Amino acid sequence: MKIVQTPVRFYPFIGGVENYVYYLSKELVKLGHDITVICANEPVSKKQESVGGIEIKRLSYFGKIANTNITPQLPFALSKEEFDVIHTHVPTPWSADWSNVISKFKKKPLVVTYHNDIIGNGIANYIAGFYNSTALKSLLGKADKIIITQPNYMYSSPYLGNYRDKIEVIPNGVDVDKFKPINIKKEENSIFFLSLLDEFHKYKGLDYLLNALKIVKLEIEDVKLIVGGKGKLLDYYRNMVNEMGLGDNVEFHGFIPDEKIAEYYSKCCVFILPSISSKQEGFGIVALEALACETPVISTEIVGVADDVKESNSGIIVPPKDVDKLADAILKILSNKESSFKMGINGRKLVEEKYTWAGIAKMAEKVYRELI
Repeated sequence: MKIVQTPVRFYPFIGGVENYVYYLSKELVKLGHDITVICANEPVSKKQESVGGIEIKRLSYFGKIANTNITPQLPFALSKEEFDVIHTHVPTPWSADWSNVISKFKKKPLVVTYHNDIIGNGIANYIAGFYNSTALKSLLGKADKIIITQPNYMYSSPYLGNYRDKIEVIPNGVDVDKFKPINIKKEENSIFFLSLLDEFHKYKGLDYLLNALKIVKLEIEDVKLIVGGKGKLLDYYRNMVNEMGLGDNVEFHGFIPDEKIAEYYSKCCVFILPSISSKQEGFGIVALEALACETPVISTEIVGVADDVKESNSGIIVPPKDVDKLADAILKILSNKESSFKMGINGRKLVEEKYTWAGIAKMAEKVYRELI
């Protein structure tokens, strides 16, 4: 099959949707399919190249609306492509809407992966509301299949209820060869958190984790939180740490290179993803990456892998915004090395059984074949 993917950006840009398209496309190539990715040229790279057998066509862009690059050439680039299926992604309206238009013009199937709702702050929220009631409604109505990464999203999202007859649940995956336990000594009483540190990603819950850490410190004085990631709110979080008296307990490591992330997961005692917004947290791939490295995970009920973490005993799931229960979970894992070791083993087993990209690519392939 000839499949066109239209994420707003692509590798080497690092992000949830970008990683999803990259790993899925690599596995689809291994299955014998021709994959072309059409995206914005951010970061600036060769405008046409091939990575892992994936053909990439990068388009010039002129600014952004919210988190979406505006690429005026996109409709022309798509109209020139010959394909069997076009696969687009929400929440990136520009690329998704043009994919919708061109798929109907060419009378080819359209698959939409709905990662999470489109929302904003202030006036951006009003713009998002207008889009959701107009263009998004058209996009979902005309899509041949809608993929969601966790079943709860079918009910928590206010926009998917009318389309349940064409929804498929296909989870995110993890590269089990890249993310695996490294033979490295665990850092005593260490916690790892990883996210972009900007306004859009406040839903990852770092504020709540810092408040929980203050409670944990009362019992474990040398507890250490490693924060990976950079962004405009870095100084905001640094000030928060100092005001809370946690200067000796929190280290900001900035951007962590791709080749170092598995090491960070492996040497921490627990990885924490305390997401607070079911509308913004589509899945939580970083939790899978940590599990693949045999590291216990603490997360909230809205994260896509939450039910499996509970059932497999590979971590602890707490309610969103519940600082006390988050602190209790941290204390439980840090104070019982034997239990946390077993959680780590269980996590790796869970990922190998259910969340490999090879298995997920076969599920996507089945969806494509049924449509054509």
